Amino acid sequence: MNTTDTTRNTDAYQLLRTQQDETTNTSWFFMHKHQPQHDMGYRACFSVQLLKELHLYLRKSVERSTLIGGDVDGKLAHLVLGSDADVFNLGGDLELFGRLIRERNRDHLLAYARLCVEGVHGVYAAAATNKIHSIALVQGDALGGGLELALACQTIVAESGVGMGFPEVLFDLFPGMGAYSFLRQRISAKLAEEMILSGNVYSSDELHQMGVVDVLVPKGEGVQAVNELIRRNQRIPHARVAMNRVRQTCNPVTLDELMRVTEIWVDTAIQLGDKSLRTMERLVRVQQRRPHAAAERAEPARPALQAV
Repeated sequence: MNTTDTTRNTDAYQLLRTQQDETTNTSWFFMHKHQPQHDMGYRACFSVQLLKELHLYLRKSVERSTLIGGDVDGKLAHLVLGSDADVFNLGGDLELFGRLIRERNRDHLLAYARLCVEGVHGVYAAAATNKIHSIALVQGDALGGGLELALACQTIVAESGVGMGFPEVLFDLFPGMGAYSFLRQRISAKLAEEMILSGNVYSSDELHQMGVVDVLVPKGEGVQAVNELIRRNQRIPHARVAMNRVRQTCNPVTLDELMRVTEIWVDTAIQLGDKSLRTMERLVRVQQRRPHAAAERAEPARPALQAV
């Protein structure tokens, strides 16, 4: 990733690579730091370690936003979420899910789910409470919780040909960390349910047509598109902040709402039988072999959907 010459590296994490651009008050973070594409032992999912680092990073970003005020010399503070792997994020830690479900360990599964929800909602809340414009830079597949994280951002910039969807229904589960709530801000309830219950993995091009992806650009042009978006927002800082507030006032997603949904997710997960768990374990092996294959494995044949 190349930003500007004024970008300052601020790495203090094992799995996040972070940079600050002082000229635009922009904070960039990239998941899966130092995890090369050929590393077959790493799964680009929400491990507990990654979630803890995400929480720490968000707290520091919020603290920084209160210092710069989010509006200095007509500039708006931005938070950009990306990935150093060849995928954006493959979602929840399926290996951990399977183990905790087999053990019927509801308490630990709920603790993990709440950690995910707090991280996702932290990104969403940054705009309303701290005047930060959050941008998801999706240059590789975003599945399950990975797509939920992108949806929590105000703007999704995706490169063409990326796989995005919710394959959880393949093992008789649903995405329980905000998918429905955040999709409802972009598309109809009917289409949101269809996306979730079909298990389809859509292309970023399809989701752009449906209104889920905000900005679609050719492969390799994602960073350039984000920088251009930031430049445009600098010209209208007050209007951008106001529109963020309007969006959250008219159609808010509360932490309490997400917590209640994720409890339903945990109660559903803990009932899964051996067949569903074996499917989950097969997907773990696919993720370990080749991350992009996770989308190929999950995608059934389907007609193109039209926005409803």
